[in-house]
Amino acid sequence: MTPPPLAHLTVSVVVVSRGRPDALQRALVGVSQLSYPAFEVVVVTDQEGQAALSALSFADQIKVAPYELANISSARNRGIALAAGEIVAFLDDDAVPETGWLQHLMAPFARADVAAVGGFVRGRNGISFQWRAQTVDGRGQTTPLDITGPDAVVLTPEGGRGIKTEGTNMAVRRSVLAALGGFDPALHYYLDETDLNLRLAQAGYKTAIAPLAEVHHGFSANRWRTEARVPRDLSEIAASMAVFLGKHCDAAQVETVWSRFREGQRRRLLTHMVAGQMMPGDVRRLLRGLDQGFAEGQARMAGQMPVISPSPEALRPFAAKSGAQVIIAGRYWRRRALLAAAAQAVAQGQRPSVFIFSRTALFHTVRFHPKGYWVQIGGLFGRSERRQKLFRLSGFSARLKQEVVRIRAQRLLTETAPEMAGRVTKQEGQRQ
Repeated sequence: MTPPPLAHLTVSVVVVSRGRPDALQRALVGVSQLSYPAFEVVVVTDQEGQAALSALSFADQIKVAPYELANISSARNRGIALAAGEIVAFLDDDAVPETGWLQHLMAPFARADVAAVGGFVRGRNGISFQWRAQTVDGRGQTTPLDITGPDAVVLTPEGGRGIKTEGTNMAVRRSVLAALGGFDPALHYYLDETDLNLRLAQAGYKTAIAPLAEVHHGFSANRWRTEARVPRDLSEIAASMAVFLGKHCDAAQVETVWSRFREGQRRRLLTHMVAGQMMPGDVRRLLRGLDQGFAEGQARMAGQMPVISPSPEALRPFAAKSGAQVIIAGRYWRRRALLAAAAQAVAQGQRPSVFIFSRTALFHTVRFHPKGYWVQIGGLFGRSERRQKLFRLSGFSARLKQEVVRIRAQRLLTETAPEMAGRVTKQEGQRQ
């Protein structure tokens, strides 16, 4: 697929981070490889994050907004206030964008009636989709949208529903955010972007979904959950749920919606307990926190929406790495040499994608290495996309071509990249 034409709109990429310095560094290394002509990076973070930023070679190119409170809505508003781009794009600190993320995410804004755009999100294995496209109602309940194919789709919300976007992969016109007051500070952790989606719909704005604007999201640990997504505290989720329902749900339905939500959380906790990830006492403690949080949220008034003024600073253009994209491929027993070659390519200013295949039917995984290269590992006969056949015979060159084609549009790989990779790999002495 031919990449969309580069937009002329300026973009501010806002990343909020708290207590995850390593994840923040990795996310920003990914951002540093984006292909887009005019963007800046705004990081809203705590002291740990600020220390992590100072270790990056491109730290002086980043706008930094110190922020210590555990309130993602207020933190995002802080980022919007500092953003000087015409569009504000949001990325979580435990997510990494594909190289073409901004190019695909910005393309729908060529239409003046598009106020927001969301992209697709891949999960921890780098293959399965964590999120694609949905609508959402005032109860916070979502319905999948049947969006197939690579082209962006512009949608008009109907029937009191909003077009759902994920905070880890979305963009909104700054002028629209300023008019709406940004994110509601009363929603500290949960449903913050969903509230914005409904307010966009209520104001009559259109939202586009851009399937090729992909990020990889890891669900890193935070104060509310472990890395395995085992809850540590449910009080803030419940408080935000109470605020959201108070704003958007019919008052007669709130009790029913809350009861269903609470039951869903109870079942989730019991599943973790059966799996040995928590004790019965933990379940009781977390449910108490859930109930207390909901009561606190009901007493919490919806936040006074902030006034978002023009940025006090001009756009600070980020000089993203623009070196050639190269593909390094080989068999599993040569993985150390292949990864060393990738690290060397990064040092030379290139943007490598590494493919390592074993003679097995193992499922594939994809991850972004903190040093700055993509790695896909799996069996020569195994699945990458999980809808594929469980086992299929394939030669090395044919499988490499299939996998390059699978991610070419998202990563903006050129037609000649596989041939270039072949030369790189042969220099490493790899048999194919």
